[in-house]
Amino acid sequence: MNKIKSTLIIATILLGTLPLQAQPKVRVSPQETITADIDGNSLKLVYSRPYSKDPKSGEIRKIWGKLVPYGKVWRTGANEATLFTTAQPIVLGGTEVPAGTYSLFTLPVENGTSKLIINKKTGQWGIPYKEQSEATNELARIDLKKDTLDKTVDQFTMAVEKDPAGGGVLKMMWENTGFSVPFTVKK
Repeated sequence: MNKIKSTLIIATILLGTLPLQAQPKVRVSPQETITADIDGNSLKLVYSRPYSKDPKSGEIRKIWGKLVPYGKVWRTGANEATLFTTAQPIVLGGTEVPAGTYSLFTLPVENGTSKLIINKKTGQWGIPYKEQSEATNELARIDLKKDTLDKTVDQFTMAVEKDPAGGGVLKMMWENTGFSVPFTVKK
């Protein structure tokens, strides 16, 4: 009888912990979905938007070179890796990107050209990016144009905008820095 009671107690405890084990990873930064139609092509970005303020202390953090170290791959946002979907092939910064969904990472460089990393593997939490093992999943590393912003951006922001000259521009902005890369829809 004691064995049956013990088994029931253990089973109850185990069943009670299942919901705790099944909980997803906690998202501190809100998720954003951006869609755009550029030259007849549907594009979509799904990413998380961290703030400059530390969520625990409320203090303003130094972003580039500190929270996001130079020379190390960054997940381009927070939480899960940023997803980029293009319904049609595009030429992004001179590199052909076939139609599909990709994870985006960034390699910020203080004095030089930062890179946008297009990774074929999706469903990643975002960190850590193991360059040696992930290299087989990389489609390309594309040069980003770096600009100093006129106004400080408190929350990481991405955009896909139409370029009046044709095609579009993928943009990333945070703190006082913006990165961008032009693209055209492959015909």
